Amino acid sequence: MSDSKVVKLVDESSNRSAELPLLSGTLGPSCIDLGTLYKDTGHFTYDPGFGSTASTKSAITYIDGDKGVLLYRGYPIEQLAEKSTFLEVAYLLLNGELPKKDEFATFEHQITHHTMMHESLKNFFQGFHHDAHPMAMLAASVASLSAFYHDDLNVDDPADRKLAAIRLIAKMPTIAAACYRYSIGWPFRYPRNNLEYVERFLHMMFEVPSEPLQLNPVAAKALDLLFILHADHEQNASTSTVRLVGSTGANPYASIAAGITALWGPAHGGANEAVLEMLQEIGSPDRVETAVKRAKDKNDNFRLMGFGHRVYKNFDPRAKIIREMCHKVLAELGVNDPLLDVAMKLEEAALKDEYFVERKLYPNVDFYSGIIYKALGIPTEMFTVMFAIARTAGWISHWIEQHETPGSRIGRPRQIYTGADVRDYTALGKR
Repeated sequence: MSDSKVVKLVDESSNRSAELPLLSGTLGPSCIDLGTLYKDTGHFTYDPGFGSTASTKSAITYIDGDKGVLLYRGYPIEQLAEKSTFLEVAYLLLNGELPKKDEFATFEHQITHHTMMHESLKNFFQGFHHDAHPMAMLAASVASLSAFYHDDLNVDDPADRKLAAIRLIAKMPTIAAACYRYSIGWPFRYPRNNLEYVERFLHMMFEVPSEPLQLNPVAAKALDLLFILHADHEQNASTSTVRLVGSTGANPYASIAAGITALWGPAHGGANEAVLEMLQEIGSPDRVETAVKRAKDKNDNFRLMGFGHRVYKNFDPRAKIIREMCHKVLAELGVNDPLLDVAMKLEEAALKDEYFVERKLYPNVDFYSGIIYKALGIPTEMFTVMFAIARTAGWISHWIEQHETPGSRIGRPRQIYTGADVRDYTALGKR
């Protein structure tokens, strides 16, 4: 909505001015509407990383970094983590409300019966080298879905948009499991529709034809919880990428594939993979104290990965939730892994160290999720793939919201040009 107040901006060099309306949402700070700035003053704004710029209006997720608040459609993440399931959260993100019993039954049925990937997609995987990174295979495979479902790709049709959302949420675990099994030379497993979402994925990942998988319920619960915590996170880099690509009218599979590639970066979805690499560098629990000292030394390039968060200035609410589950998983599974011992020693040291406490550099969700994935036997190169499975629910919700918002326009950021001034062409022989 528009507030009655405006911000007046005056360019004293030209005496041109602009009166810019203030816009406010349900929660959070007001925003200055810059829509007429260039027309009124001849200037653009400069905001590297868009740290002070709202690129859209959205009703899906709200974050208050200073207070450590994360809401999905108004529901605190703590309540959803305790009482809900990932599939119910996916419905909430897509539809704006928690489902009634019959609505959820229909949604679950739709997801369950769209889990199969086209048999031809098996041949697609044969084009990858056996040790290709799973994220490369995932991004390419998701983009290729537009070739399989081109008859249902009218982005202006609400029914087609909904069907694409169902397909993506349903098929992402199937494709992700196929990426893993191809990388280790195992045959693909078909989804078992008598299992729930997370259990079905774990069976596709780890079950072998020679024996049934004995799945610990704690493992499934931990993974479901991680999927809830990673389902959406407002206008982060990958979600903004999905929206930017979607603003061109690109189909949902191409848009989500773009989000996957954005998620791949170590500063974003690859952060939990970086945690494991850090733990490997530390090596053993008796080297943790030295690592902490190095992290506090500004002249040392060593950094503790998975501590603090660029959004949450106080604490990451997701980390408080997943920390308890992390310790429960380690206790229940009894995994004997030296790196997990390093992680627990590092957590203990950082939570007691005044340097980290004063700066609120607490272990974040990436720290604990990496440890849980490691304990569940999920290889490091699959960590970001796991993130992508969960975030698909958020990505496609934003893509749909974008297409349902009147007046949406193609994304077109501006720039400050720093290249050469106008100059004349010189013939090749005279240069």
